[in-house]
Amino acid sequence: MPVTTEIVATYRGPRRVVRRLLAMGPREDRVLAILIAACAVVFIGQWPRLAREAYLTGQELNPLLGGSLLAWIFLAPLLLYLLALLSHWASRLLGGHGTAFGARLALFWAFLAASPLILLHGLVAGFIGPGAGLQAVGGIWLGFFGWFWIAGLREAEWSRT
Repeated sequence: MPVTTEIVATYRGPRRVVRRLLAMGPREDRVLAILIAACAVVFIGQWPRLAREAYLTGQELNPLLGGSLLAWIFLAPLLLYLLALLSHWASRLLGGHGTAFGARLALFWAFLAASPLILLHGLVAGFIGPGAGLQAVGGIWLGFFGWFWIAGLREAEWSRT
């Protein structure tokens, strides 16, 4: 299935999508591509906010974009790999029997599946700015990301398929 179709399907049933992705077998190149795609979408989602910040403060836009690029494309993947490993260890302590690959897939897929809301968050930050609307969109993103991650982690760690 195309990635966009899988993202839409995740909003209806995240466990089913993670189950399908896990059934494809453990391929590290696939989870890395999912992670890099998610980080790239988040980086692109930052552009309106950074453009607004550059305009309002009189700063140059390129250094702001460079810093965001460094953070999202080079540093965030390392931190997300670490977070996935920690979540796998926590799941093992709670009785999970999955693999570290499954925990990585669950986290990275949740991050990519919630990315359309990150794009909306960036648009709100860029065009409206700080306020209740931005906090609401951020809260909605956090809620969906948490739901996708927990559901995917349950499928990867505790499902007996």
